[in-house]
Amino acid sequence: MKTLVLVLLVSAASVALCSADWTQWRGPNRDGQATGLLAPEAWPEQLTRVWHVDGVGAGYAGPLVSGDSVWLHSRIGDAEVVTRRRVGDGSVIWTSEYAAPYKMNGSATSHGMGPKSTPILFEGRLFTLGISGILSGFDAESGRVLWRKDFKDEFSATWPTFGTAMSPAIVHGRLIAHVGTDKDGALLAINPADGSVAWRWDEEGPGYVSPMLINIAGKEMLVSQSAEHSIGLDPETGETLWTLPFKTPYAQNIVTPVEHDGLILFSGTRAKTVAVRVSKQGDSWKAEEAWTTTNATMYMSSPVIVDGVVYGFTEKRSGNLFAMKPDAGEVLWQGPGRMGHNATLLVVGGNLLTLTSDAELIVTKLGADQYEAIRSYDVADSETYGHPAPVGDKNLLIKDDHSLTLWSWE
Repeated sequence: MKTLVLVLLVSAASVALCSADWTQWRGPNRDGQATGLLAPEAWPEQLTRVWHVDGVGAGYAGPLVSGDSVWLHSRIGDAEVVTRRRVGDGSVIWTSEYAAPYKMNGSATSHGMGPKSTPILFEGRLFTLGISGILSGFDAESGRVLWRKDFKDEFSATWPTFGTAMSPAIVHGRLIAHVGTDKDGALLAINPADGSVAWRWDEEGPGYVSPMLINIAGKEMLVSQSAEHSIGLDPETGETLWTLPFKTPYAQNIVTPVEHDGLILFSGTRAKTVAVRVSKQGDSWKAEEAWTTTNATMYMSSPVIVDGVVYGFTEKRSGNLFAMKPDAGEVLWQGPGRMGHNATLLVVGGNLLTLTSDAELIVTKLGADQYEAIRSYDVADSETYGHPAPVGDKNLLIKDDHSLTLWSWE
C-alpha cells in the first residue's frame, strides 16, 4: 500500500546539498550504485519536499547532477530544451533549445514525445541525444552549443521505431552513440571536442540499449545490443569481437547489460534472460549462452547487482521485483506484482530504491531471503520513467512527466 507523502517545502539553506557527481545514465559506473547516499537508520514515514519546479518539459531523460548544478534534457512543444539549474532551489542558470520535430507512429504513441536518452557530462561538456536522433555537444558551464549532428544525410531515417532511447557513454575519452534507425544505422565513437567520428560500426542499426564497458579475461569490450543482436566491440577501433542473435518482438532490445564473474547478462520482454560467457579462441573471441530463463524477463528496466545477487524488475505479473542468482539464473524471490509498467533501480547502502512508473518510491531490504519492503512513498502526480539522481547524502531528484522535485529523508 502506498504511503501518502505530506508535501513540505523546506528552505534550501537548511538542507546540505553538496552534491556527489551523477553525470550519466545510472550513475558514475552506469550500474545504479548510489555510493554517496546514506540510508537512514530508520526510513521516515514521510519524505520532505525540498523544492519543486513545474513546467520543466516532458520526457524520460534523467537529470544529471555535478557540484551545485542540475542539467535536464526535456521537450516543450516542438523543441527539445536543455536547462542548467541550481541544486539549492531549482532556479534556472541557463536554457538552450532547438527545433526537434518528431512524429510518433501508432504503436509508440503511449511512449510520449521524449527525449528518452539520459545525457552525459564529460570534462566540462554536456552531450544530449534527442528522440529524433539529434546529437548535441554543449559547454556545460555556459550552455553554448559546441556542435550538433542530425544524421539526416546519413541514414534513411534518424530514429528507430519507438524513438531514440539509448543513453550515450564515454569510453576512452570518446562519446559512444548508436544512431539511425533499426534498419539503417551505426554505432559511432565521436571526438567530444568537435563531433568528428573516430570510428563507426555499421553492421546493424540501434535497439534502445545503453552500452557498457566490460572487462572479460583482461580484455576491455564495449558491450551493447543492436536491433537484433548482442554485441561486443573493441573500444579503440570498433572492430567486432563477437555477436549473438537476440531478438524481441518489434526489435525492442532495451535493457542495459550487466556483468558478474565473467558472465554478461542480457534480457528482453517476451524473450528471455540470458547469461553470455565470452572466451578467447585462438586469435578470436567466442560468445555462447551459459544459461537462459524465462522466469524473470525484463522489458525496459535495467537490473543491479549487489553482493552476487541480481535485483531486477520484470514485466511479468504486471510488473514486480525479483532477486536472482547470476551464476545459474535461479530466482530467489519475487515481489507482489502489479507494481507498474516499468521501474528504475537505485542501490543505497543495504537498501534497494525502486521508482516505479506509477510514481511510487519503494524501499526494499537487500540481502533478504524474501521480498521485504520497508517503506513506500508517493513522489509525483504523473508518470516517472526517468532515472532519479542522488543529491548530497540524503536527497533524491525525481523527474516526472512535467516537473522536477528534490526529496529528502533527512
